[in-house]
Amino acid sequence: MASLETGLRASAVGIITNLALAILKVVVGIVGNSYALIADGIESTADIISSFIVWSGLQIASRPPDASHPYGHGKAESLAGMIVAAALLGAAALIAWQSIGEIRNPHGPPAWFTLVTLVLVIIVKEALFRFVNKTGESLDSTALKSDAWHHRSDALTSGAAFIGISIALIGGEGYEGADDWAALFACAIIAFNGLRLLKPALSEVMDGAVEMAVQEKIRTVAGGVSGVAAIEKCRVRKSGLGLCMDIHVEVDGRMTVTEGHDVAHRVKDALMESGLRVADVVVHIEPASRPH
Repeated sequence: MASLETGLRASAVGIITNLALAILKVVVGIVGNSYALIADGIESTADIISSFIVWSGLQIASRPPDASHPYGHGKAESLAGMIVAAALLGAAALIAWQSIGEIRNPHGPPAWFTLVTLVLVIIVKEALFRFVNKTGESLDSTALKSDAWHHRSDALTSGAAFIGISIALIGGEGYEGADDWAALFACAIIAFNGLRLLKPALSEVMDGAVEMAVQEKIRTVAGGVSGVAAIEKCRVRKSGLGLCMDIHVEVDGRMTVTEGHDVAHRVKDALMESGLRVADVVVHIEPASRPH
């Protein structure tokens, strides 16, 4: 199972890579007369900020509970995910605005060597997306998965620019704005993914319930513990990279307080060792209902 350090490393790799690509795209865009590439390079600086926000969010979320935050700092990870998802929507709006501006004010065709740069960017950013997204999936990190889609959005806009520039170079006069139209089309995909990622991040901040499959596994693990007659209630929420839960366990009503306490500990131990990313468990003991 991936660790927090793996997530921090993935975020750091994103920061360094985005910085290098941003410089490359702006320089090549200026030399090669590609406004789309320059805009793409400027947008990559936003990716640097997003990756830094994710890195900071993971750092804060890993802090243990303290006097001022007795339930821990896990919400920082979800908040980072919300910010990055919102940044995706902002990037889509910015690129759309720039593209419309360039369509209304035609410019000369870009140089052919800008295509080589775009191919490199697409390969690097897609590889970065796969790496960060895989890490985010293994950690169940909303922030990392949002950051991964920031990388893919960059690959999408670069791919759109590649298609547009190719059309402009092949078509010649009258096709100079093809890369701007292509970038405008890519904005719709970026905006869609921004909304798709914003929803789970917002749900986590609002303590939304986790998916039913996870709840069923928790009930199965707890229900299999010796002394447990039934599971009455099970409330689970995601906090940071872990799960926090309150579970009501029914036991034989004739048990002593000590015996019921032992059952509660066994339930908690079983859940902590279940392979689920459990951060905290509160077990409430109830007397089993008897048939009349």
